[in-house]
Amino acid sequence: MDKNIIQRTLSGIVYIAVIFLCTTPFGSQLIDLISPGLIQQHYLYYGLISFLLIVGTWECIKIMKFSNSYEKWIVFPLVLFVFYMFSKRYFGHGFYFDFRLSEVLALALVLIAVITLFKFTSELYIDSGKLIFTVIYVALPFSFALGLPKYSSIENTFSLEVIFLFVLIWSSDTFAYLVGKFFGKHKMAPKISPKKTWEGYAGGVVLTLVLSYFVEQYQPQLRCNWMVVGFLIAAFAPLGDLVESQLKRTFGVKDSGNIIPGHGGVLDRLDSFLICVPVVYLYFILEKFI
Repeated sequence: MDKNIIQRTLSGIVYIAVIFLCTTPFGSQLIDLISPGLIQQHYLYYGLISFLLIVGTWECIKIMKFSNSYEKWIVFPLVLFVFYMFSKRYFGHGFYFDFRLSEVLALALVLIAVITLFKFTSELYIDSGKLIFTVIYVALPFSFALGLPKYSSIENTFSLEVIFLFVLIWSSDTFAYLVGKFFGKHKMAPKISPKKTWEGYAGGVVLTLVLSYFVEQYQPQLRCNWMVVGFLIAAFAPLGDLVESQLKRTFGVKDSGNIIPGHGGVLDRLDSFLICVPVVYLYFILEKFI
């Protein structure tokens, strides 16, 4: 067997295992077998998101090739400040999904960053543009990710919104790839991602909706309607891949990093996640008013 296949398989298993243990109650339950009460699940999740935030920020700095200017040195302080503000709400149980204008404006910034990447690329060749883009593209999605699950430190319960978000993203990518491989004829964005087809996109949407139907039926404790969540994920996950591909193409980079052997970096693996999280979070907010 090809060594690269073995490497990709093993690192993929480890990656999925880490995501599973940090986004479900099984992580703390496993630790309890070794040392009861050592750590609660919401700390594991916070640790995971914090780690991904730091690595993702570092990768984005390397991709965008900052010059040795002051902007390069204030990226991390700004990213950590944004994350800190959301962290206070996370540990203070402040995520109640009430309508907040500041949050909607912050979510709108993600859209502006995406438009800038595709339509106003020249803005990203200056360090101030790189700084703003990095903070929006990396800090905001990971910060909003803190608000997706619900937990009770008293009852030591942790909800499963995030793991099913990952499952639907993985299924969308897999279904789109398989349908596109066997039936794809019309390229979606040949200059950015040659393998993506509209047939694959449609197949990913339909089959992810089928899977999300079962999630909705058998996981009624999840907030909101997961048929809608599944549609949003299937519709926007490919955009996440295109955004990261365009970012790497703009700056002539093949992979964002190599922290996951055979799979690339954090931004390579979580490109869809970075776009889907703000979209799903916005739906969680608006659902209360629909």
